[in-house]
Amino acid sequence: MSGSSPAARLQRLFEGHRLTPTQRRIAHCMVRRAADAPFLSSVELAELAGVSQPSVTRFAVALGFDGYPALRRHLREVAPADAEQEDAGETYNEYQQAVRAEIENLQHLSDLLADPGPVERAGRLLAGSRPLPVLGLRAASSQARGFGYFAAKVHPDVRVLDEGGSMLLDRIDSARRAGATALMCFALPRHPKECVEALAYAGEQGFTVVTVADSAFAPVAKHSDLLLPAAIGSGLSFDTVCAPMLLGRVLLEAMCDELPEAQARLEEFDARASARGLFVE
Repeated sequence: MSGSSPAARLQRLFEGHRLTPTQRRIAHCMVRRAADAPFLSSVELAELAGVSQPSVTRFAVALGFDGYPALRRHLREVAPADAEQEDAGETYNEYQQAVRAEIENLQHLSDLLADPGPVERAGRLLAGSRPLPVLGLRAASSQARGFGYFAAKVHPDVRVLDEGGSMLLDRIDSARRAGATALMCFALPRHPKECVEALAYAGEQGFTVVTVADSAFAPVAKHSDLLLPAAIGSGLSFDTVCAPMLLGRVLLEAMCDELPEAQARLEEFDARASARGLFVE
């Protein structure tokens, strides 16, 4: 999307705000109708987005405006509908915009990894913890499960904690009694209260907490001994998390480097998988 187009300016207006799925739907509708957006009433925008009129008002307030009229006045100033403002060069639809935003997130992650020190330290901590609990709730549960799946191929005792409830702290206690010294956490928006409380409890029990989060200022930061940030994409109705997933794989690599038996375990698994015919060749 051209950096000077109305759609691009609208996109920049929405970036940096934590919007609900309903509010993102409104934002997407406005980007798609960038030329018309400054002239739509709240009722018209609500109908186009398939939401209620009060949702449009709350959306404007979430962006920092007193109400929708103030937002519309702002749009007429920063995102005029004059076709002459459209860049004659390359343009991108909303799906392409989401992909390009993730490319930028990955580039930022690459820049952070220019200093491998924090990742190498995390690898040592995770490799040295027996067992290794891996926490991830709600949106982050898939990250925890994916990390745990691969970690279990090289680490002798991985325990994935992907469900909250009254037993979560019990499972943290159990891991600690079994000798765990570090806890791996994936924390993504919207940050569950249970995750923050679990990390606080883990710290009290003596765990060293390694966290992958969307920002160094995430709510889990104060309960993390080593926080590794990886930005998420918020251009679609639901967050895109390519950078946190890749960072998790990087941490796995660092952990493997600290486990002398890692390669032997992987070769053993490959041999068993071949003998059992687990995978289609």
